[in-house]
Amino acid sequence: MMLIPRNRNYDIFDEIFKDPFFTNTFDRSDASLMKTDILDQETHYLLEIELPGYKKEDVQAQLKDGYLTVTAKRNENTSEARTHFLRKERFSGTCKRTFYVGDEVRQEDIKAGFQDGILRLAIPKELPKKVDETPKYITIE
Repeated sequence: MMLIPRNRNYDIFDEIFKDPFFTNTFDRSDASLMKTDILDQETHYLLEIELPGYKKEDVQAQLKDGYLTVTAKRNENTSEARTHFLRKERFSGTCKRTFYVGDEVRQEDIKAGFQDGILRLAIPKELPKKVDETPKYITIE
């Protein structure tokens, strides 16, 4: 008889239920749907967010209180009457991801472009404020 050591980290039942067949599309995290690369450029940060299958009109970026929120919405094609899916892997709905960019960044400072399913956002780095070294005198009355 041959003894095979059991791998305690592997459970066949965990693998079965990780299958997308058993998951609801709303249970998926937005981070997995909106994969993001953040590059440190000389004068700015560049966010490249993957949004395959989305159109430019389906994507919005909003800046509020120092938080940049990217929202993408995809509607299911309801013109086709297909109701008996055995498996559905294509996402339909809204996904959202938020990044803290700082309180000093203004909406006008952010440059955005969308091409080939990639949203690119250039966010300026917070520049150190100049210290005014000229002496200021206080008037004494």
